[in-house]
Amino acid sequence: MPQRDLNCDLNRDLNRDDDFNDEKDQQLESVRTDAEHTHLTTQQGVRVDHTDHSLTVGARGPTLLEDFHAREKITHFDHERIPERVVHARGAGAYGHFQPYDTWLAEYTAAEFLTDPQVRTPVFVRFSTVAGSRGSADTVRDVRGFATKFYTRQGNYDLVGNNMPVFFIQDGIKFPDFVHAVKPEPHNEIPQAQSAHDTLWDFVAQQPETMHMIMWLMSDRALPRSYRMMQGFGVHTFRLVSAGGRGTFVKFHWKPLLGTHSLVWDETQKIAGKDPDFNRRDLWEAIETGDFPEWELGVQLVPEDDEHGFDFDLLDATKIIPEEQVPVRPVGRLVLDRNPDNFFAETEQVAFHTANIVPGIDFSNDPLLQARNFSYLDTQLLRLGGPNFAHIPVNRPVAPVHTNQRDGFAQHRIHRGRTSYFDNSLGGGCPAVSGRFPEVFTHYQEKVEGAKIRERSDSFKDFYSQATLFYNSMTPPEKEHIVAAFRFELGKVEHVEIRAAVVDHLNRVDHELATQVAQGIGVPAPEHEVTPNHGRSSPALSQLVSAVASAKTRKVAVLVADGVDGVGTRRLVSALKEAGAIPELLAPTDGMVRCANDDDIKADRAINTMASVLYDAVVVPCGPDSVSALSQDGYAVHFVTEAFKHGKPVGAFGVGIKLLRAANLGETRLATSEDGVVSEVGVVTTPKAEKSIDDQYFETLLGEIAKHRIWDRETAAIPA
Repeated sequence: MPQRDLNCDLNRDLNRDDDFNDEKDQQLESVRTDAEHTHLTTQQGVRVDHTDHSLTVGARGPTLLEDFHAREKITHFDHERIPERVVHARGAGAYGHFQPYDTWLAEYTAAEFLTDPQVRTPVFVRFSTVAGSRGSADTVRDVRGFATKFYTRQGNYDLVGNNMPVFFIQDGIKFPDFVHAVKPEPHNEIPQAQSAHDTLWDFVAQQPETMHMIMWLMSDRALPRSYRMMQGFGVHTFRLVSAGGRGTFVKFHWKPLLGTHSLVWDETQKIAGKDPDFNRRDLWEAIETGDFPEWELGVQLVPEDDEHGFDFDLLDATKIIPEEQVPVRPVGRLVLDRNPDNFFAETEQVAFHTANIVPGIDFSNDPLLQARNFSYLDTQLLRLGGPNFAHIPVNRPVAPVHTNQRDGFAQHRIHRGRTSYFDNSLGGGCPAVSGRFPEVFTHYQEKVEGAKIRERSDSFKDFYSQATLFYNSMTPPEKEHIVAAFRFELGKVEHVEIRAAVVDHLNRVDHELATQVAQGIGVPAPEHEVTPNHGRSSPALSQLVSAVASAKTRKVAVLVADGVDGVGTRRLVSALKEAGAIPELLAPTDGMVRCANDDDIKADRAINTMASVLYDAVVVPCGPDSVSALSQDGYAVHFVTEAFKHGKPVGAFGVGIKLLRAANLGETRLATSEDGVVSEVGVVTTPKAEKSIDDQYFETLLGEIAKHRIWDRETAAIPA
């Protein structure tokens, strides 16, 4: 090929200004609009004089076709909806940044955003449920999506993960079958956003590879308290590639700063009615109030020479690498600090794709990952109207983009010049193909050979041992929740033979588990174990073993009425806020509440507009008149009982203890006049009030709130 000058200023593209870290926000600023101080126009910019009445013949005559404003307004409205995502349809998103701690990972990858602590990479993160439609509830039993778009200097990188580290299937060819099975049944479109129905469990019964993921789905991991309090995982084994071209297998992990915490099943169902936007609202409000969510990115690294050194296949997406075998090494910090300006324009139109990778990161031969690399791009073409969805502002890279791709629906670029092909001379050879890895992306070279077959390796055929590992790793409360979940889900299955088939699989996971489930769903318990429990466990899999104790951002309901102890209440509120908790005063009605011994206080909300399931704890202050009014309000009494039932911290001081007695907290010991501070199974009481309340009371109460839940509390007999 003859040599010629490349009239493209490559250095101009590679030189970034000092403000690069904020470039995504700057890029979005150019497309933001604000209606303030504007006049109403048509889409052609013509100002209109009226928008309430169509153009008609007389006041009662027919509407005229020439009313272009009415036609434009209605036509646009008719076309405002786009297809929702087939899965992960319901979600919430936020902007933020990622920054590595240091340079240690540079030994393994050429990806700059993972190795240079001076680089602060803009991100957009979308959390989601999986099975339900856009209008379903947040707190269903489901996997949660955790997808992160890194706007790096080297191009966009998408880490498209979930809050569980494994998946239901090993090969992407089964994905349509699995999704069809978990979605509402086609004959009646029921049930919405639920796995408790025949077709899902029939699929499980026929596909034993689902058993490990089903254990996760039946665990508390499927009921996260908050997007801010759940882990994230890349699911697949990926490959890091060093600047020298050496490959290392990698698993990605996100660990939340606030710890991993969950709701309880009864609570989630009630939240779905009280506030179906519970998790979305929680994320939005935390960012708006400056309580920015944080996660730590960690990696598990496996040298290529050790690929076959495990009793499972690294390419099997239904398997984890136990952290005790390969520890998770911290890489950097993710912070979400800005809510989107427009849900549709940003959160709904953001397009993630597992094949959006950058130099230094590559794929493995995981068959599920390979299918996702096709499917994600394919689905965007329908959902976002064609191949130009990368022009949508939220999807645009901050790295320069130069391609020979042209035309198509919604083409936003005005390409100048005569050439749109490679190689060319008329355009000076631009856009040029030049450079070496890691300046440019180069696919990792790997020797692969074999016959064309439809067959899965025998190394994929252990369907039960990691399901057993997961179950063995749970604490007693977590195991109880898993059994209860199986009983609920299979109890909704109409065909008894499907129930029995699932129990048969569970008997290969753990005999006692299968027996307990069978006893609750009306099928014979297995007489003996098929496969002895191997006894291995991985403590890192338990939320409770590795729980992070923090009262930060915990929402605390403080029940008040006229006559409340204003001094004590203000001291309580101050102590909660100082610890980072979020107290809200709930009263029988909105407005000001009269205090017995201080200035009046304002109620944040009327109690009947809220519910205990929307809070992490409840406290009842002193005040004879206040407590008397609340004790005669069945909703307030139930509020306390229900919070206790769900294992939440409960507190009271002074006469407030009387409301706890009315709420029937079982045999829980409450403080009497002779006591100081009494704390039993998460119920913290003191007879003191006003200024006499000891600081120890607030410290003890905050200690219980930091635990999230009190799992050793006996609540089976509590009527709530």
